[in-house]
This record gives sequence, structure tokens and C-alpha cells, in this order.
Amino acid sequence: MPRFTLRYILLTALIAFAQNAFAIDQHKVLSALQTVVMVRGYNDTGGLSYGSGVVVGENKVMTNCHIFRSTKQPWVARGEDSYDIVSVQADRWHDLCLVSTVNLPFKPANIIKNHDLKRGQEIISIGHSNGAPSPLTSAGIINASYIFEGGRVIRSSAAFRMGASGSGIFDTEGNLLGINTFKTPGRHAYFYSLPIEWLADLEKLPVETTFPIKGKAFWEEDDDKKPFFMQIALPEINQDWSKLAKIAQSWIDIDPNNSDAWYELGNAQENMQKIDEAKVAYKKSVALDASNTDSLFRLGAIAQTAGDKVVMHDINVAIANINKDLAQEYSQMLGCETEC
Repeated sequence: MPRFTLRYILLTALIAFAQNAFAIDQHKVLSALQTVVMVRGYNDTGGLSYGSGVVVGENKVMTNCHIFRSTKQPWVARGEDSYDIVSVQADRWHDLCLVSTVNLPFKPANIIKNHDLKRGQEIISIGHSNGAPSPLTSAGIINASYIFEGGRVIRSSAAFRMGASGSGIFDTEGNLLGINTFKTPGRHAYFYSLPIEWLADLEKLPVETTFPIKGKAFWEEDDDKKPFFMQIALPEINQDWSKLAKIAQSWIDIDPNNSDAWYELGNAQENMQKIDEAKVAYKKSVALDASNTDSLFRLGAIAQTAGDKVVMHDINVAIANINKDLAQEYSQMLGCETEC
């Protein structure tokens, strides 16, 4: 069977489960799949370092810099074909590298500037998890996006594993939204992707020709020096509510107009049975960002406990205006037959 035909069959099969979960444009997502490549290199001990990358221009691949920390001669690969990396532009702090190759025959991913990320938005992660020779897909939603140094870092439920560092997170139209980079430890991990907006600054950096690429990324800082949206992750996962409340309050002290910070404070207070305080925090969160459905969900749950059907219904309408699927999920959570 011709290689192209076999590859097309394999890629189509890979997105079948995602298509069943979401209403996706199969042709556009298939095109997105074909922009994802492997990034490889031998390390000092003779072992193979590997990750993923996304084609973002002619002979240009965007990936994570931490892939290059132990290799002197990396290359880009697709199946049995390989392409030498001749130079790199490296933003070590943001852990993004833009590598240049020669004779790379793949079309770049479609990128929409100033893409409007929405909480609950359906997305697809595409990368070479575990070093798989064909790209693997993982469907999920955007749980949150955090403004950070000129872009929005995405936290999603689309899982990725070792080998997928530098891979892409795409919307259901096949548009590249970000680069999959790091996750929290444990079974109930949070998955983070770096914003595609950082590509513009990356392209302006000096060209380097020497590997390895060394340098600490922001997400590798000590816990107390990490951005607040990272500091809250483990306390939330581990249900350490008093610690979460302390971090959230510190976040609010520095950034009082941050809707996510107020949500996290409310989340901690609600789980410590401080319901009135939690209600105030959730309302503040919604006042700052009317699309914060996490806070709306919790306000609905508090209203249900209080027997306030009017508020339950008003929140249902507000969520439906944001995302009808989330409104249905809200109604189901509160046990309403059709809608609250």
C-alpha cells in the first residue's frame, strides 16, 4: 500500500474517537495532525532524547527548549524521514524554541491571532506521547486560561505524556492554540499549554547554532516563585483547602481584579464550610468575568442548598448564553429534569 494512503488511514483512525466526542471538522483536524512532527537527538550517554514539535512556517518547527538540554545534534523526524536542525531561536524562560531545518516538506499549522479562548471550549491535543511514531490525539476542554507575560497559558483536560513536550493543542477547526509543555504530577494531573502568541516574540530572538540549549523555565521555579495559577494546582488536587485559601488570598492581594483568584478563594472557603464567604468570593469572580462558569456552577450549587430556584434558573440562563453544553451539564449536576 502506498505510504501516503496508509498514513491517511492511520491518521483518520486516530481522530475517530475525538470526532465521536466532539463536533469536529475532520478534514481540518487531519491537516492539523500532519503539522505535528517528532524532535529527536542523541544524548551524551548514547540514549535518544525525544519530543514533539509543530510546523509553524517554511522549514520552521516550534517546540519546547527543554527537549534540547542533553543533545548536541537534534533533528526533526516524520516516520522514516529525518531533517537536520541547522539553527534555533530560543526563549529559555518561556521554554519555547523555534528551530530551522532544510527541505521540510510539510505545510504549517493554521494560526489565528488573538484567538478568543473560552472556558469549556473543546480542544484536541496532538503529539507523539511515549515516543509513538504516529501522532496520538487526546480530546478535552479548556478548564482555564491565565494571562501571563503577554499571552494566555492554557490549562486543559486533554492529556499528554512523556514525548509530547512541544506538541500542539488545537481547536476543533484545526487551529493551533498553543504548545503542550508541562503538567502536575499524579493521576489527576493538570495539563498546561503555552500560548501561541509568544511565537511573535520568539521569531525576533537571535539565531543560535550550538546545542545543547540550557536554561530554567518559569514553570521549573521553586513553588513559592511560580505564577499563582501554578501554585494553586497541587493544594487543589490534594484538597489542602487552608493552603489553597492562603495562596488565593496572596494572589488577590497582588491582582485583585483576577477572576480566577477569587474563584480559587471561594473554592477553598466552600470546602472549609465557610459558605457565606465563598458566596461573596464567587460573586466577585463573576463580576470580574461573567464567563467564569466555574464560579457560576458553584453559586448554583449554593443556591440549590438554600432552595433558591430563582437564582438557580438565572444562573442556568447565564451559563447557556456562554455554552449550551455546559448549561446542560449544570442542570444535570443540580438534578433538574430539563433545565433549572
